[in-house]
Amino acid sequence: MGNKKVRSKTILKHSWIRPYLQQNKGLLMLVLCLGVMTFISAGALMFTSGYLISKSATQPENILLVYVPIVLVRAFGIARPVFRYFERLASHNLVLKFLSSMRIRLYSALEKKALHLKSRFSTGDLLGLLADDLEHIQNVYLKTIFPSGVAIFLYFLTVVGLGYFSIPFAILIGTLIFLLVAILPLISLLVTRKNYIMTKKLRVQSYENLTDAVMGINDWHISGRYSDFIKINEKQVIKMEEYDSKLEQFNRRRQFFIQLITGIITILMIIFITGMVEVGALTHICIAAFVLVVFPVMDAFKSVPDSFSMTTSYDASLSRLENVEETIGEAKKTIENQSLKNQPIAIKFEDVSFAYEDKDNLVIEHLTFTVKQGEKIALLGKSGAGKSTVVKLLLGSVFPREGSVTLNDVPIEKFHGEIEKYISVLQQKPHLFDSTVMNNIRLGHPDATDEEVMEAARQVNMHDYIISLPEGYQTRMKELGARFSGGERQRIALARILLQNNPIVILDEPTVGLDAITERALLNTIFKSLHGKTILWITHHLVGVENMDRILFIEDGQIAMDGTHKDLLQHSQRYSHLYKLDCPL
Repeated sequence: MGNKKVRSKTILKHSWIRPYLQQNKGLLMLVLCLGVMTFISAGALMFTSGYLISKSATQPENILLVYVPIVLVRAFGIARPVFRYFERLASHNLVLKFLSSMRIRLYSALEKKALHLKSRFSTGDLLGLLADDLEHIQNVYLKTIFPSGVAIFLYFLTVVGLGYFSIPFAILIGTLIFLLVAILPLISLLVTRKNYIMTKKLRVQSYENLTDAVMGINDWHISGRYSDFIKINEKQVIKMEEYDSKLEQFNRRRQFFIQLITGIITILMIIFITGMVEVGALTHICIAAFVLVVFPVMDAFKSVPDSFSMTTSYDASLSRLENVEETIGEAKKTIENQSLKNQPIAIKFEDVSFAYEDKDNLVIEHLTFTVKQGEKIALLGKSGAGKSTVVKLLLGSVFPREGSVTLNDVPIEKFHGEIEKYISVLQQKPHLFDSTVMNNIRLGHPDATDEEVMEAARQVNMHDYIISLPEGYQTRMKELGARFSGGERQRIALARILLQNNPIVILDEPTVGLDAITERALLNTIFKSLHGKTILWITHHLVGVENMDRILFIEDGQIAMDGTHKDLLQHSQRYSHLYKLDCPL
């Protein structure tokens, strides 16, 4: 019973469905009204056509006697496709509006929690959300909600219209139509869901068996049980085909029942109209007109059972979207109790080991070190030594297999996607957008004033250069900041970081590709503007290391050297040799 409540809620009361309907009630009503008018026009076309045919068969003395029906046939014949066109236009416009809002909602959530989600979801899951699930949801509106809404409107109009002639007959027809718009859809939903769940389970089992077969097909073959493996998979395929066959049989029976109800309603309409003619309430010319109205109106009701049976296929998409938001919600709820703002923050790696795939191939092995608030650390090492992995562990994009990474003794795992509130990263190639300089810097703090943006630019020695440009801060940077040099791009990215005002800054080899003079000048600017912040500088180049409080040299996932620049020069021949080879200016 609980499961039914959850699933019924996923469609009409789901957070990815209901709010968008509530926010766009006016457009929704327009779509439904246009849909109703489409079927009313179709019904009116059949009515006037039936009347015209019957009237013409009586051989009227003058064409003027059938002139009005002729005009109405033309009018309703034109009105039906016109209303259908505008209904499709309005419904797709509304759905695209929904999808646009959903994409913004999903992208915003994923962007803020990207590092945490990467550790919880595969790339395929996220691509499925963005490329498939959101697109799939449009069918909830186009193939279920809109047609069902139109059918409900027409249902009440039909019952009320028939009630004008006879209340008992209206109740009888209303009961028969109710079977199509309520009872049969419910049965279709239950049957389809049961078959869908069983088929899905069998497919999962089949995928598991096939995966095992790929990994261990030789074992099946060597053991002489190859034929057993084939039989097991054949049984699962046969079961899936059985469920598909049952569903096809049900669809055929459902279609027969729909046609049976339509036939019964048509016969009852003929009997009712004939009776009305006999008592003189209507002329015999109206018999064909009233009977023909049944067919276009019934088309609106026939689609409802199939629409409801399709809702089962939407459950997976809605569940995935909800799962992501729940994950983000848990992260936000957790971090509220772990706020470290306005506190000195100590970074601690304690006996940390990590491997990406092979458990025996450790990238980081029993790594232990502590960084105090305001301390400047240079993390040195050759490519593949584990420097980048240390950064990923600190940012929470991956988690240690052994040991712990903490901020003030709070495990990184508990910060989830909120780690960006404490740590900023200046990368080798900062992402700069084809927008103004002002907008690119303001990304660090969207609510910053123009004066605050300019002050950040002053701190990185870019203000004078920016205002010297023809358009000043409104100068467009072009894609990836192509308008500026490498050093200027890094300074603008640094200004963005200053606006973030986070206590910890990771410098991920920001001077790669710069000439020696520009590199030295940029490093001096970085260290001066980030005074008082904790700096973790990832580098393989020793220019500027004398400005750091400590130097950690990582080799094979472990700390090979730890100390100040001065101490290492005096006591480590290897470090002294490396420093001389690097030829610092």
